[in-house]
Amino acid sequence: MFSLGQENISTKGPVKYGELIVLGCNGSLPAGDKGRRRSRFTLCRRNKANGVKPSTVHSSCTPQAAKAVSNKEQHSISYTLSRAQTVVVEYTHDGAADMFQIGRSTENPIDFVVTDTLPGNQSPALGPAHPPALQSTISRFACRIICQRNPPYAARIYAAGFDSSKNIFLGEKAAKWRTCDGQMDGLTTNGVLVMHPRRGFSQDSAPGLWREISVCGGVFTLRETRSSQQRGDAVDAECNTLVDGSLIDLCGATLLWRTAEGLARTPTVKHLEALRQELNAGRPQCPVGFNTLAFPSLRRNGPPDDRQPWAYLRCGHVHGYHGWGGRCEPAAERQERECPMCRARGPYVPLWLGCEAGFYVDADPPSHAFVPCGHVCSEKTTAYWGQIPLPHGTHAFHAACPFCIQPLGGGAGCVRLIFQSPLD
Repeated sequence: MFSLGQENISTKGPVKYGELIVLGCNGSLPAGDKGRRRSRFTLCRRNKANGVKPSTVHSSCTPQAAKAVSNKEQHSISYTLSRAQTVVVEYTHDGAADMFQIGRSTENPIDFVVTDTLPGNQSPALGPAHPPALQSTISRFACRIICQRNPPYAARIYAAGFDSSKNIFLGEKAAKWRTCDGQMDGLTTNGVLVMHPRRGFSQDSAPGLWREISVCGGVFTLRETRSSQQRGDAVDAECNTLVDGSLIDLCGATLLWRTAEGLARTPTVKHLEALRQELNAGRPQCPVGFNTLAFPSLRRNGPPDDRQPWAYLRCGHVHGYHGWGGRCEPAAERQERECPMCRARGPYVPLWLGCEAGFYVDADPPSHAFVPCGHVCSEKTTAYWGQIPLPHGTHAFHAACPFCIQPLGGGAGCVRLIFQSPLD
């Protein structure tokens, strides 16, 4: 679909299963991508399979169960039913699968370290919109993804991850139950939610329903609140296999799953840079100051400069910065202002191009801005994300800009930008 998208798949090197991209990180973390703490994580076939699958079940506190839990070379999941009874499920090696673990912990078993994402964290002009959270709601060992090493390379998600002792513990208060075939299953404290889009990840996609994934990969309707001890209803018609565009919510951060095939049809950062240069080559002007405007480099951070485009988000007219009656205080800059072109009143903000190519559903030029953050991308990309309800808190949902996860406003959540062509 996109000629430049083929750069996303290399014909050399290991097999690429897909990528996880953190919503709210516009191309990189605020402090930069370092080690396992990054804005996106690539899952590739490992040199040696490390997958696991359930094997022996110990239904009581037997010596064998205690040995399985204490053995640091043995993966196991412990389900505490009462002080007197714990069911332990041993896991054995699966040579046909690779396991990747995601969570807040920086311990070695975690492949992708994810921390809480705050709305507005990536706005260079405004900085963090909220103070740092006192306590994270993301589990230290939040979830695990099991990828089949052979085609079609199915990737399946499971709640909870194994700790440094290769154990998963579900305490007395955790939601847990025995399945119809006698196996155990359960949910983690704040849960792992997944939403699979309908018709894939494209300009024709539509949001699916949010579901909760269990420790054993079962699919359930949502609990009344994230930490409720009463699980939802089983959804037997759905499965835990990720598809291109699946969203994974860890109660504090939301991840987008992109398959290798999907990324091949997605514009690259190089293509976005070409669109930026083409937009700037049109020499858009401020209709008031008549100075030429230019979008800054995709990787530039810092406050807006003199050429930075600003826009009135009620009408979409693009200007350079101007402060009527003297410069406004930073807080006042975000208050409603009257557009000198059409007199519409609304937010007046600097415009920033969306840098994370994985969020785009097409390769069209940047023409629309999210309201009220001012991140700019293609029309169909704003339309897609404007219809996606993202989890917020313990039971609320709202649409948000994928580049900074600020909740959308202004009716449609976006506005078409109106640029003034040069007069000469």
